[in-house]
Amino acid sequence: MAKVHLTDGAVTQDVLVIGLAFKQAHPEKLVIESGVLTLDEKTLLSVLGDLGATGKADEIIKLPGTSTRLIAFTGLGVEKKKYPHEVLRRASGAASRDLAGNKSVAFSLPTDDIESIAAIAEGAVLGAYSFDEFRGSTKAAQREPISEITVHTNFATKTEAKAAAKRAVIVGQYTTLVRDLINMPPSHLTPTTFTQLISQAVTLAGGSAAGLKVSIWDEKQLKAQGFGGITGVGQGSANPPRLLHISYTPTKYKKKFAYVGKGITFDSGGLALKPAAGMEAMKSDMSGAAAVCAAVLAIATLKLPIAIDSWAPLAENMVSDTATRPSDIITIYGGKTVEVLNPDAEGRLVLADALSKAIEIGRKGKSTLDGIIDVATLTGAQVVALGTRTSAVMTNDENFSATFLAATQQSGEAFWPMPLPEELRASLDSPVADLANIGDRMGGMLVAGLFLKDFIPSDLPWLHLDIAGPAYNEGTAHGYTPVGGTGIAMRSLVTLAENLSK
Repeated sequence: MAKVHLTDGAVTQDVLVIGLAFKQAHPEKLVIESGVLTLDEKTLLSVLGDLGATGKADEIIKLPGTSTRLIAFTGLGVEKKKYPHEVLRRASGAASRDLAGNKSVAFSLPTDDIESIAAIAEGAVLGAYSFDEFRGSTKAAQREPISEITVHTNFATKTEAKAAAKRAVIVGQYTTLVRDLINMPPSHLTPTTFTQLISQAVTLAGGSAAGLKVSIWDEKQLKAQGFGGITGVGQGSANPPRLLHISYTPTKYKKKFAYVGKGITFDSGGLALKPAAGMEAMKSDMSGAAAVCAAVLAIATLKLPIAIDSWAPLAENMVSDTATRPSDIITIYGGKTVEVLNPDAEGRLVLADALSKAIEIGRKGKSTLDGIIDVATLTGAQVVALGTRTSAVMTNDENFSATFLAATQQSGEAFWPMPLPEELRASLDSPVADLANIGDRMGGMLVAGLFLKDFIPSDLPWLHLDIAGPAYNEGTAHGYTPVGGTGIAMRSLVTLAENLSK
């Protein structure tokens, strides 16, 4: 994990990153944004013009330096008096990615406030990522990510700036955990190994001394205690299902929330077998579980005064003679029955179990649960509706949704509110069970949300986050986002907890 330093002194690193923008009225006119540093802009602009630089987002132009070995210009887009934090985050992330192979890099971009410093540091850390655990003969040829990041700012000595730099490292650490889990092949990441890896991460985060506790249900306990969703989805696999619960309970806390994440470590579609093309990406179907587990560890590391229960229902959805069949009826934890019309609509089944259990535990005794959020790569319909970079938010409480969306504006993660039309609920009616696991095809993302809503008490604020497209980047890298697992939702969950604990 890259380290972050702040300075208001001279540049001592081999590589310096500064911003490059263009004037809106005259795009051919470039503007150097070097933050607190003074450069020979006239000479540099002449060279940049000759090289055809544009200043557009994701553009990196490298020149030989004078006091440094290399100057890297990262595109900021249209010139602004104050750059949005996400613009700075993406620009520093793009530079960090491009400069892999360099150990130590200095960043001097506009830092008008503490939030700007935080964004630059965070983007640089998020961009300094690679996944080479399973490379053999080609591993040595891979460029190592940046390990030392220095941000130049006039606020270098301020306590708030130092705290922002520390937070950036923590956010980067747990985003890396999410990405690594998503990128791990299903040959190595099963429900059992997922729980083992997260248990190790909990220990590294301080374990019980940090207010963290882990509980794990195995396949026998799941079956005996009536977790029909997790059991039904996982019964076709040689790798048995699990339910993972991480609780973070600080000595004093202001509110209590539950995070629930879909954890299908591989989704073949079961007896509703998916096409071969694209099935390799189904190792990412546990992105929600990875996000909520990493989020609670980040929250604990930040020592936030807010209690969080994270739940990860884990299973492999496989094809075998023991797999759930179309028209089978299962009983979700708590007693509701579901007719499984499509075994490939499995995520909502494991989530229904985990949501029901999370609510039971969250409201046990005198305890109160202030809200619950589920995170899932749930529907292909989400990708059709919102594409591969914007996730969906559905809710039974508009105030809770607004609070979350405000947090996403701070984190820079793109989420968009979607409705839960009551008229679509009737399509989930079953002639033989309490409800079916699929309904109308049109509006499928919304129908899936309505299915989950059936397991939420009307008085409990709830958010459903469908991250199907943004969770796994099958295109090209951009900004601080690599190819493969992205870590989407983790940062917003942490930011939400920070805001709610104030």
